Amino acid sequence: MHAPGAEERLAFLHGVGELLQRSTDLDEILGPVLRLLSNELGLQRAGLCVWDRRREEIALVAAHGLTPVEVRRNRWAPGQGTVGKVVERGSPEVVPPESPDGRVFLVVPIRTEDGVLGALGAYRDPAPDAVLQADVRVLGLVAGLLVPATRRAIHAQQLEAKEAAELQPASLIGRSKVMRAVYEAIAQVARSPATVLLRGESGTGKELVASAVHAGSDRAHRPFVKVNIAALPETLVESELFGHERGAFTGAAQRRKGRFELAHGGTLFLDEIGDLTPAGQVKLLRVLQEGELQRVGGNETIRVDVRIVAATSRDLEAMVDAGTFRADLYYRLNVFPIRLPALRERRSDILLLADHFVEECSRSHGRDVRRISSSAIDMLMAYHWPGNVRELENCIERAVLLAREGVILGHHLPPTLQTGRASGTEVARGGLEARLEAVEREIVLDALKENKGNMAAAARVLGISERIMGLRVKKYGVDWRGFRI
Repeated sequence: MHAPGAEERLAFLHGVGELLQRSTDLDEILGPVLRLLSNELGLQRAGLCVWDRRREEIALVAAHGLTPVEVRRNRWAPGQGTVGKVVERGSPEVVPPESPDGRVFLVVPIRTEDGVLGALGAYRDPAPDAVLQADVRVLGLVAGLLVPATRRAIHAQQLEAKEAAELQPASLIGRSKVMRAVYEAIAQVARSPATVLLRGESGTGKELVASAVHAGSDRAHRPFVKVNIAALPETLVESELFGHERGAFTGAAQRRKGRFELAHGGTLFLDEIGDLTPAGQVKLLRVLQEGELQRVGGNETIRVDVRIVAATSRDLEAMVDAGTFRADLYYRLNVFPIRLPALRERRSDILLLADHFVEECSRSHGRDVRRISSSAIDMLMAYHWPGNVRELENCIERAVLLAREGVILGHHLPPTLQTGRASGTEVARGGLEARLEAVEREIVLDALKENKGNMAAAARVLGISERIMGLRVKKYGVDWRGFRI
């Protein structure tokens, strides 16, 4: 590739300056700047990393030429790999290619008078040392131009993380925008006596949200009682909710308090409220309106003070139109609705949830599983998750039980996630040899990821020679450079 001259580099820097004049928002300018590095200077896979000092983690925030999944999985500790060393030392690095047809890796720190904020890196074809040093100087100038925007972005991230941490209930996991909206809604309604209606698909965590509403309320020290309407036989729904007197029906050998009485002074969570019988709807409406009930088979009027949190995965509006759900009860329940997003709407939370379930399941099953391989991550991110968070938890639990050597690989996940497109293993549809090759490819990918694209280190981990490692990388078409930034 033609090496850019001084005039081309000046034109490039002028272009970056124009971008910075239009905006100082890193999210707006980063993509165009990285594209300019690629298109104008021939620097490939240009990417910017930010150092999160609170977590002691350096994260790739954007890269030209990498998919969002590849961007998200690039994390380093200070001093780890080339990027970690540049951030820790505050000096640029030029890493020569590991093979004759490889590329040179250039990394410069994003540095201020207060310390290093992150790093800017890119690949380029091999070139004379003078050309490489010129490219390093240009990257350094770009890094300097990006300092104000990077500093503002880090400050905004820290402020956002602080606000999210203050709002986020301990029982809920997720940092996505849609989940932050849920946290804000919980904070707004928790301390009021208002009835809450949780809407969302099955498996989205409605019970956890109901628990968070109760925990944030003035009733937190009183009972939190749960009942799943759909799980109760139709003949027992009223008895479970309102209680019964002795002899009220066959088998009623003694007086029994219902869930409303048990929840007196606290919160009652009515899950799958759309499955409540017509007779039960009438009685529930009376309790909501009057704050009193009668046990099945009894005449005594009992006063109850209960805060209601209801939940449903059904379309209540359609049920009202069809006459199967009372309109007056619907309006009583729909005082403060909170919609819980499906997992496919919060994909940025998938890895966070998966890591949490890996830790939780490893502890409960006495396993030592510490991480998820790249191919398994790709499968998790590509899947549409019809069963939402509950399905993800079950998948991770299964994988933890099957995993060996502390790593979840792609073939440990359920068959529903095993697609050639997600895993890059279309060959696995063949016979035994093809399937073995698919597993071998996955192991090679995982070793490269663990060693940040260093083929020599990956070969040592796998106990093979660098020559064999190179042959395997060539055979399976693996781009090891993608693991370095």
